[in-house]
Amino acid sequence: MSSLRNTISRRAHKERAQPTWLYFRSSSKKIGLLEKHKDYVVRAKAFHKKEETLRKSLFKIEKLSAVLHSVENHPSNRHIYYAEDREEARELQSQASESRVTPPSGDIPDLIKRKTVASYRELEARKSRVNKLKKLYMEMSLKKELQKKGRKWKLREDELVCPTSKPVYKWRSERKW
Repeated sequence: MSSLRNTISRRAHKERAQPTWLYFRSSSKKIGLLEKHKDYVVRAKAFHKKEETLRKSLFKIEKLSAVLHSVENHPSNRHIYYAEDREEARELQSQASESRVTPPSGDIPDLIKRKTVASYRELEARKSRVNKLKKLYMEMSLKKELQKKGRKWKLREDELVCPTSKPVYKWRSERKW
């Protein structure tokens, strides 16, 4: 009963409107509009969705590359035996030559070959997509850092040590407690 009584007397709080002085002052135009809570929620959800997409695609790449045996990651097919004397070494060599079986290279069916090629193609596509998502994530994190408080400036071309196509920013050194 008390919860019903409290809801009746409660006042509905509304979000404040944009202040009118914000539109007319030239010094405040660079700040832009004030971000409302619902705008923040939308922005945060989009950010976390992109983060989750990146995490899932990295997991899928890891899983797919574990299934496929990449050409670069073939383990060596040698096993090292340590013999005590020459007779034992000859015996081990004769056993190895008798048990050595050549793998049939032409006996693999076309269907399996096509599926393997398709799997490698999918793996490469996923890797390229993850690289694009990583770049997007880096841009998002840079934008987030630029929105934070603190003095920062964009370096000019003559200040750059290693010139790149992207802009380079520098923050004022701040002591962390």
